[in-house]
Amino acid sequence: MAFTAACVLIILVPGPDNILAVSRGLSQGRLAACVSSVGAGMGLMVHVVVAFLGLAALIQTSAVAFSAVKLIGAGYLIWLGIKALRSRDLIAFSSHRRLSYCEVLTTGFLTNVLNPKPALFILAFIPQFVSPAQGSIALQTLLLGAWFAFMAFAIFAVLGLFSSMFARWLESRPRVIQGLNMGAGAMFIAAGLSVIFLEKVENR
Repeated sequence: MAFTAACVLIILVPGPDNILAVSRGLSQGRLAACVSSVGAGMGLMVHVVVAFLGLAALIQTSAVAFSAVKLIGAGYLIWLGIKALRSRDLIAFSSHRRLSYCEVLTTGFLTNVLNPKPALFILAFIPQFVSPAQGSIALQTLLLGAWFAFMAFAIFAVLGLFSSMFARWLESRPRVIQGLNMGAGAMFIAAGLSVIFLEKVENR
């Protein structure tokens, strides 16, 4: 229960994943929001499997590997932010601007899997809830990580579903849409910059 409560609070903190889910819910409806959330959950599961296989520890101890992952992830987030600021169509209601569901899924997946923060979170946070007395450490890490990924999918989907209810209200308010697009773009760039300056979690 403590792990679940902590994960819910962390998932609700505004970030690229829930912004994407909300923007898809506003622009393309409930199904697109759910598809984006599935992509985010899949991206998280990649980090969980990587941690399960021990590769996250390798990235943690290798400066070159950590820097490479960090720069790739930061570059992708900053690119999404600049794209949102320039085109201002992350939240858009014109049919020709809508993304295919494959694109929605891929964007949700890449936004998460290319971000090293979830990997470091899993590496630093989940072990606090693992007990050798309960059996295999690796298996507990996998199960707790899978539960975290599922909760992320569920919460992002709910946020996206609720946001779709405001789509009709927003359609008649272009200035609000423009402000939301600029805010989302700035959030992506800020997330990318925070990844660039991200330091490795100190080993304890």
